[in-house]
Amino acid sequence: MAGGFVHHGGTNGEGFEYRITSYFVFACIVAALGGSLFGYDLGVSGGVTSMDDFLKDFFPKVYRRKQEHLNETDYCKYDNQILTLFTSSLYFAGLISTFAASHVTRTRGRRGSIMVGSVSFFVGAIFNAFAVNISMLIIGRIFLGIGIGFGNQAVPLYLSEMAPAKIRGAVNQLFQLTTCLGILVANFVNYGTNKIHPWGWRLSLGLAAVPATLMFIGGIFLPETPNSLVEQGKLDEGRRVLEKVRGVKNVDAEFADLLEASEAARAITQPFRNLLQPKNRPQLIIGGLGIPAFQQLTGMNSILFYAPVIFQSLGFGSGAALYSSIITSTMLVVATFVSMAVVDKFGRRFLFLEAGCQMILSMLVLAIILALKFGRGVELSKGYAVVLVIMICLFVAAYGWSWGPLGWLVPSELFPLETRSAGQSLVVSVNLFFTAAIAQCFLVSLCHLRYGIFLLFAALILIMSLFIYFLLPETKQVPIEEVHLLFQSHWLWKKYVGDGRTPV
Repeated sequence: MAGGFVHHGGTNGEGFEYRITSYFVFACIVAALGGSLFGYDLGVSGGVTSMDDFLKDFFPKVYRRKQEHLNETDYCKYDNQILTLFTSSLYFAGLISTFAASHVTRTRGRRGSIMVGSVSFFVGAIFNAFAVNISMLIIGRIFLGIGIGFGNQAVPLYLSEMAPAKIRGAVNQLFQLTTCLGILVANFVNYGTNKIHPWGWRLSLGLAAVPATLMFIGGIFLPETPNSLVEQGKLDEGRRVLEKVRGVKNVDAEFADLLEASEAARAITQPFRNLLQPKNRPQLIIGGLGIPAFQQLTGMNSILFYAPVIFQSLGFGSGAALYSSIITSTMLVVATFVSMAVVDKFGRRFLFLEAGCQMILSMLVLAIILALKFGRGVELSKGYAVVLVIMICLFVAAYGWSWGPLGWLVPSELFPLETRSAGQSLVVSVNLFFTAAIAQCFLVSLCHLRYGIFLLFAALILIMSLFIYFLLPETKQVPIEEVHLLFQSHWLWKKYVGDGRTPV
């Protein structure tokens, strides 16, 4: 498959030639396995925390409350801060470890961080599978978090840097695709292990070692990105890898872009401090703070964490709850394929804004039904329950082709090379902070706010849609080392970065 791309919005208009090679495909598939670690944990955690055998062993009070059928337990039966700490401890660990990952990614390469992440995730899976007390569970979650901190820091950068500009959106979304597949597989695993008594939950948690092992073995043969090699001063090797990845010898224009970017990168000794400079203000606010925070404030990961819990709280049985989770995770996979197909055609902004409307509508319908028909100590009728599942599926689909994949894609392409590793660490840390905070607060919020929690998410989605509309320029098909030039013509950001002709 041959192809070429001429960027018309940049400063020089030179063509970047490429072919899709088996070498390129292999590298992207292996690196994208990092998403399966994140996804498997997202999917498996909620299922395990709804399994009776797991609750009996570690959270007997929650188990007893679950068996009661009182009015107040409709929303509150799983409200336990230690139980939610089981989930959120991973994300606090990932938040801290991503700063160490930034140093490794910048000095040792993206591949190094991917390898470290796979080893740590494997260790965490073993701890959790053989846990005999809550302390072992939390220690295992911390190792899993370190693995995710390193993997999520390096993998989106790796995919964006390896991909030709014309298909960068679709290639980067391989990370989201494997995340979604990990969620889907985890839900199937939970559906099966829920029938294995009393140790089925151990199998669910222990199988996390499988994607970690695959990622480590594949990582042994993984090439480093040309951008990273040039950044490290390995110019000849960087040129050689670029030619092999692109499948053509004529890479002069793209290599010149890398050289120019690497000169600026090597001049930076404090990349985190450099993020605070006015010229990097757009990347900091949009990519480093806004998008990763808003990705979690959609409420999507709360639904994924606790999908089985939500469906049980809505009156579904234990098996039906896990089955419903499989339905929603399947929707997530399908939506990711939709996004991969259209993101480089219609652009990032279109997907963000369309999905915002769809997600707000879904949340409003959810809130109205729950306000009128739920929380009186009786199960919902089948008709209303079906409507709730449909609304959740529509919400998941919208997230799956917007904030899910684009929440990783857009930040990874906004930062210039000199701050890319530090910027991605900030992205991951902000993302995981809000992931952990929402995981810790969602069930207690559901308990006290009841249907109001979904109205809160609807309001937040409206705010983030306005954020995208006014502040994010379109980045589709722009070479990654030229994306920062878009801010020079933006109505607001040009005040901070200049117009390319006059100093700021």
